[in-house]
Amino acid sequence: MKKRIGFACKYMHEDQTLSKKFLEEIQRPFNEKATTITWLNRQTREVAEQRLWDIMEHNGKAALKLIKYVGSLPDELRMVRLGSNQLPAYTQHEWSYFWRKPDVRQRAERLYGAVGQASRELDVRVSMHPGQFTVLASVDEDIVNRSIEEFEYHVDIARWMGYGVQFQDFKINVHISGKKGPQGIKDCLPRLSPEARNTITIENDENSWGLDASLELSGHLGLVLDIHHHWVKTGEYIKPHDDRVKQVIDSWRGVRPTMHYSISREDYIIDHSPYDRPNYQQLIETGYKKGKLRAHSDMCWNTACNEWALSFWNDFDIMVEAKHKNLASKQLLDMTKTLCYN
Repeated sequence: MKKRIGFACKYMHEDQTLSKKFLEEIQRPFNEKATTITWLNRQTREVAEQRLWDIMEHNGKAALKLIKYVGSLPDELRMVRLGSNQLPAYTQHEWSYFWRKPDVRQRAERLYGAVGQASRELDVRVSMHPGQFTVLASVDEDIVNRSIEEFEYHVDIARWMGYGVQFQDFKINVHISGKKGPQGIKDCLPRLSPEARNTITIENDENSWGLDASLELSGHLGLVLDIHHHWVKTGEYIKPHDDRVKQVIDSWRGVRPTMHYSISREDYIIDHSPYDRPNYQQLIETGYKKGKLRAHSDMCWNTACNEWALSFWNDFDIMVEAKHKNLASKQLLDMTKTLCYN
């Protein structure tokens, strides 16, 4: 089974010392465009609809270009997360009619059908991650309904790409969030489409619902282990042979699991040696703030933490959640060559 290291949502050119304008020109064709509801609402309907169409065209072609770029990388780097702003205002009631128009829907299906075809031909593992406002376990039924709509929007894209047919042929990951916790997720599952139930994964967070809470769902869906979130919540550097990790692996029912990896920002714990793992309790006791320790670094700057993350690589594909995206995932892969993790 192939071992992969991936990055999330955005391509960055390898030479970030180039001018901002030049970098924008290079990177724009790979990356999403967006708009706001406020801007759309200020326009005539004709202007707003044209903007939505143009964004769909750009984002569908950008996703294809991103997949082809990832497909040109070494096998170990053929993994990427698509951004969630592919089709802006898709679930906004005042604009959702646009995305139901037959010509718009047909064009979206063709665009993302090509993305899915390329991902299979190039053997790129693809995922998505709805944002923080997708709260399936909320106690507010209106929020749950809107969260289901938002999740199913991501599922529509996966469906057009040809995924959602089998359990975890595509990952759409969310946090538990919401005061109802794991039970709220269980209550939601029957309300999701079959493709949604095939693609949904739950990730442990660093605040309310950690790994133990996620494990309550292990018989219902795939679980994503975020080792940085777990460290921020508990201070523990969990080990690959931990029984809880085995439960996470088993939740994928034979599909190779994905985990998330990040490190606290290098410009926050500036004086910390890159050859020692940060001690969470010591950091908190000396005045560091949990909210800032949770923030993702630019690169995989800490060698000791990288070794820890790579100790999971035999059993997990690793999604690197770092600000410098593909540059950071390549950095982690390069480290495997010196540490004999291949």
